[in-house]
Amino acid sequence: MLNKEDIIAVLKNIYDPEIPVNIWDLGLIYDISIQEKEVVITMTFTSPTCPMMEELLEQVRDSVNLVSGGRDVKVELVWDPPWDLSRMSDAARLDLDLTEQGW
Repeated sequence: MLNKEDIIAVLKNIYDPEIPVNIWDLGLIYDISIQEKEVVITMTFTSPTCPMMEELLEQVRDSVNLVSGGRDVKVELVWDPPWDLSRMSDAARLDLDLTEQGW
């Protein structure tokens, strides 16, 4: 049975090429919806001008497809709410040396 933890595990293996943090801990994933026939990943980027956007969207789609159990995988790109540093995990903030005083 597919669950969100399976999907999160594969998302944690996808790294933003400009920031050495995986997209899950970076806070780019807003929602994971597992339905009978499809998996929908709702995500954003740190900037709408990200030069690697298409490649990362494809990587998310392909990686989730590996664990989807035959379900279709849709990746929905959203800009609202906009991404900000508060979406990052504590571990990501530590990795990037971003303390509360620094952001």
